[in-house]
Amino acid sequence: MRRWRLLRRLFAIQRTLVRHRLDDVVSATHLFRPVAWVFRLLPRRRADTIGVRLRLALEELGPVFVKFGQAVATRRDLLPPDIADELEKLQDRVPPFDSALAIAHIETVFGQPVDTTYRRFEATPLAAASIAQVHAAQLADGTEVVVKVLRPGMEKIIRGDLEVLYALADLAERYWQEGHRLRPREVVEEYEKTILNELDLLREAANAAQLKRNFADSQLLYVPAVYWDYCRPSLMTMERVHGVPINDIATLQSRGTNFKRLAEHGVQIFFTQVFEHNFFHADMHSGNIFVDIEDPDWPRYVAVDFGIVGSLTSRDQRYLAENFLAFFNRDYRRVAQLHINSGWVPAHTRVDELEAAVRAVCEPIFNKPLKEISFGMVLLRLFETARRFEMEVQPQLVLLQKTLLTIEGLGRQLYPDLDLWQTAKPILQTWIEQRANPVNQIRELAARWPDAIQDLQLLPDLMHRFLTRLADEDGGRNQHNELDQLRAEVRRLRRQSQRSFGGAALVVGGAVLLAGLGVGLWWPWLITLAGVALLFWPVGTDAAP
Repeated sequence: MRRWRLLRRLFAIQRTLVRHRLDDVVSATHLFRPVAWVFRLLPRRRADTIGVRLRLALEELGPVFVKFGQAVATRRDLLPPDIADELEKLQDRVPPFDSALAIAHIETVFGQPVDTTYRRFEATPLAAASIAQVHAAQLADGTEVVVKVLRPGMEKIIRGDLEVLYALADLAERYWQEGHRLRPREVVEEYEKTILNELDLLREAANAAQLKRNFADSQLLYVPAVYWDYCRPSLMTMERVHGVPINDIATLQSRGTNFKRLAEHGVQIFFTQVFEHNFFHADMHSGNIFVDIEDPDWPRYVAVDFGIVGSLTSRDQRYLAENFLAFFNRDYRRVAQLHINSGWVPAHTRVDELEAAVRAVCEPIFNKPLKEISFGMVLLRLFETARRFEMEVQPQLVLLQKTLLTIEGLGRQLYPDLDLWQTAKPILQTWIEQRANPVNQIRELAARWPDAIQDLQLLPDLMHRFLTRLADEDGGRNQHNELDQLRAEVRRLRRQSQRSFGGAALVVGGAVLLAGLGVGLWWPWLITLAGVALLFWPVGTDAAP
């Protein structure tokens, strides 16, 4: 049943891409190269630009794909302007769902008419995104608020798409030579936790409350208040805030906004969240950020949508901060040594070789304004270097990397001449000095001492259980037979996976032909049925040594 669901979703994805005339994208993927010839048979009429077709396809495919489009839209330096303009519409201009469904859901949750819960509720949504949409409302005391309501059926849709991502990740690990190093399944697992967390609006409300406490009385960032009595897992009520969208450059310019200060504030907010608070907003695209320009010379950010946040372990924090500082100071040997110490590259890596490779990538970008630097291209070159040194992807850092690239994209739009290094370096130096302060280290040890004592008390019991288990083991008498059985099962699974891959290619090829040429022809059906037969034909066991 799970396999059928997966195949149906794959068919739906391919039909959507073909229907929006994105068959060039489909045929270029490694997964569908065995049936690339199919796409040459399809007609080539294309009414809209590729940007419009791509946006419409992502909207139709659902939230997982819309999130992908949102992330890509922040990198205008890597995209043609027409595609970037279209994908930017995914930030807050996704088609809304029926407001009657939102009202019915609110009335079900609170058990009373919406006009009783709120003094005023506007049926027309203010904005719609991939996971939810937002309506303006007013509380009984006249407070202006916004109500965020989840789209119906989101969890089922998202879980179906996650199955597709897991299947693709498994194929990548099995057949792609870089699969083991890039750890695609672990990356998908991290993404699964992130996007499923977005479906719990109580969690988002808690994130907003924490972020508001972190920036209490701050002149850099304002976070709206949460009204907990009007929050549930599927809806959230927050203070309504006003400001200029961060991407409305014309309005910001007309109001005399200090763009240099605005860009510097964005960098300060990011590094403060990551290193001082260890709690960062990880979805900072243009649809989620506004600017309060009551004082245009000191603009303040206003953030909304707190469904995705991130934090790091103390170890990752320290290594990242030291890496940044070593990078800013052009101490490439320190960068190389930190990568080895952290375990991000194998222990056998030669420090001098890694140092030389990092220097070749990073040295050219110094002493240049942001407008002349593409961190996207720098990261691509760093990934090429990492491949040579067998560096593994760190899934726990994916959110941070995504957020850093988003910040760069916004900074490039606001003030291309921003000196990123001089803005971030003092924050990192202060943080490291505080961590290295002996008084602070003693305080941290004292705070952890009760947990350490408890662990030491458990150690004798754990040792006893371990030794007892060793004594009870059979001594390996049955290990030889079990090893032979395991080898036979591995051979059977290998044959099954090869047959499944070929069958999936035939089924997808037939489905694409049916979508593009119509269902009246017999031979696309024959290709599809042959693929289904390969997928489900049983593979026997192999007793060969």
